[in-house]
Amino acid sequence: MPANNVTRMLDAKKIAYTAFETEPVKLGARETARRLGVPVEIVYKTIVVKREKAGKLILAVVPGDAAVDLKRLASALGEKKLQLPTQAEAEKLTGLQAGGISPLALINRGFQVVIDERARSKDQIHISGGQRGLNIRIGTADLAGLVRARFAPISQPLAEGEEDAD
Repeated sequence: MPANNVTRMLDAKKIAYTAFETEPVKLGARETARRLGVPVEIVYKTIVVKREKAGKLILAVVPGDAAVDLKRLASALGEKKLQLPTQAEAEKLTGLQAGGISPLALINRGFQVVIDERARSKDQIHISGGQRGLNIRIGTADLAGLVRARFAPISQPLAEGEEDAD
């Protein structure tokens, strides 16, 4: 498994995790879950969200079988309106490729992280390891503590066959 800044940081902090390697291409959460042989509801995707007015960018971490609900996220953060950037904008804002955007790779970069409250009921979840083809299974509490995340009800179910940006 190739080491990267995320795995080196987790190792240095002695945080337990398991790394999984897939093809280094943009896979949706459903396809990632299928390839890893895990339920899609424990594969979380990181969605970049912009505030209408200037302010910290938001990383919404939602289950693979759901989409970020901008109204619920705005409500949780006391914002009037939020917007999803294009994939190209999200890549430019984070410096990471879509499919490899991870809150672990963006620690101390000024992003506010909100994890969907469904994660609280899971001991561990899967998230991107900060590059395409690297998936990390990590304790939910460890993840939330590392990225100083808050939990809130910020997702809505995807329609069958629907895949949103991740």
